[in-house]
Amino acid sequence: MQNVEILAITKNGVGTGLKILESFPEWAVHAPDKFATAYKGNKRVEWYAEPTSAKIASLFERCEGLVCLFSLGATIRLIAPHMKSKKTDPAVLVIDEEANFVISVLSGHIGGANRLAGSIAERLGAQPVITTAADVKGTIAVDMVGRDLGWVIEDDAAVTAVSALMVNGEKIGVYQDAGRRDWYGGGGDTGNRRQLPVNVTTYKTLEELNRSGAKAHLIISDKIITRHGGGDVHTVVYRPPTLIVGVGLHRDTTAETITGGIRRTLEERGLSIKSVAGLASIRKSRDGSGDVPGLAKAAEDLGVPLTLLARELLAGVNVPNPSRVVQAFEGTPSVSEAACMVVAATVEGGDGSAPCSLVVEKQKFPPDLTVAVARREAV
Repeated sequence: MQNVEILAITKNGVGTGLKILESFPEWAVHAPDKFATAYKGNKRVEWYAEPTSAKIASLFERCEGLVCLFSLGATIRLIAPHMKSKKTDPAVLVIDEEANFVISVLSGHIGGANRLAGSIAERLGAQPVITTAADVKGTIAVDMVGRDLGWVIEDDAAVTAVSALMVNGEKIGVYQDAGRRDWYGGGGDTGNRRQLPVNVTTYKTLEELNRSGAKAHLIISDKIITRHGGGDVHTVVYRPPTLIVGVGLHRDTTAETITGGIRRTLEERGLSIKSVAGLASIRKSRDGSGDVPGLAKAAEDLGVPLTLLARELLAGVNVPNPSRVVQAFEGTPSVSEAACMVVAATVEGGDGSAPCSLVVEKQKFPPDLTVAVARREAV
């Protein structure tokens, strides 16, 4: 976390703030200007003259993390008027002036306060204080599953209920058919994987999960989930960013035509649009001046990146449905199938050899659009 602000309101607190900067020099310390003389106007401190209530309001609004070097009670009173949602509030921590305890106060999971508290405490030789139930009990934080891997929750309406069942040790069932399997205990770090809690069981099929008697289900999939669970079973569905959509088109193909073809393809094949990680196609000119405006607009509308590839690269990809017509016009026998496979095989700047598969072969939408889909395995 880079955008972290430290707020000190006592003379000794300023000293503690400067001590923290020794370990986190990219952060900033803010303190009342009445202490500036005592610290000879130290330029590493941003001295302020306004009331602390006004200062904390501006910091709370703009930062990712806020570290308060004063009492927990005072912190709560000062931030209370500005709290909106755990999805948007910054991580808030309290550290005593002597840096003995680092307390996670607000946005422990989603905002990252728990992790930040642990990181600061480790550097300072302090004791982290974490009170969220999942961390205290060493179980799964339902709202954080796969977050480090870029997974998103389909609908968070059941998160609170499933979280309660999880920390109370009720039977939880897990089904996964997409995304990385090392998600518990360290995000993408396979060396830090832990065993699942005793109340959590994995199942090989959705049918087995439905028959398990579990009170809550965690489903990790890039497929559309229909007619699942029922009754009193609460379900949270996670969408890993596994799907790359390849697009073949003309220069004048519209964004509406492209997004319509993509949505139809995914729906007909039972794939979730929330697992689409990007679009891929051919670069039609070396400087990009001849590329398709509609394609860029479609990627923007879907909220995913667009990758344009050289025809020479696409021409070297083996695909199930090469086309002589496409070869004649584009200089490669495939655009949609080849493009999605190339991008799917390239993860985080890798060498293009990441495991992937073509899950939807080329679909034609006359007169000028083709769509194909590849699945990444290592995300």
